[in-house]
Amino acid sequence: MNIWLTLVLVVHVLAALGVIGLVLLQHGKGADVGAAFGSGASGSLFGATGSANFLSRATAVLAAIFFLTSLGLAYLASHRTVEGGGVMDAVKEAPATPASTSAPAAPAAKSAAESDAAKSSGANEVPK
Repeated sequence: MNIWLTLVLVVHVLAALGVIGLVLLQHGKGADVGAAFGSGASGSLFGATGSANFLSRATAVLAAIFFLTSLGLAYLASHRTVEGGGVMDAVKEAPATPASTSAPAAPAAKSAAESDAAKSSGANEVPK
C-alpha cells in the first residue's frame, strides 16, 4: 500500500504545480474589461466569451485530477495500517540469566510478630 501512497502523492504534487502554472499563464476576464475602455472596443465588454481555449480546459482537467488525488490521499491515509511506532520496538530483549547456585540466600522475611511490634512501637511514625 506504501507504493500507492507514493504514486498518488507524486501525481497530486504534479497536478498542483500544473494548476499553479496554468493559472499564472492565463489572463483574467477583468483584463479584457480594462483594455476595452482604453482601446475603444466597447462591443466586447458584454459580448459572448466564446468557447474555452486550451489553457482553461487544461486547467479544468488538472483541477479535476487534483481533486481526485486529494480524495485518494485522504482514503489512503485513513486506511493505513499502523506499524510499530517506537524506537525500542526493534530492540530484542536479552534472555534472563538463571541465578547461580553459589549466590547467598535472600534475607528471611520479618515474622508477623516483628512487624506488629514495629507498628505498635511508633518507630515509623512522623513527628507532629
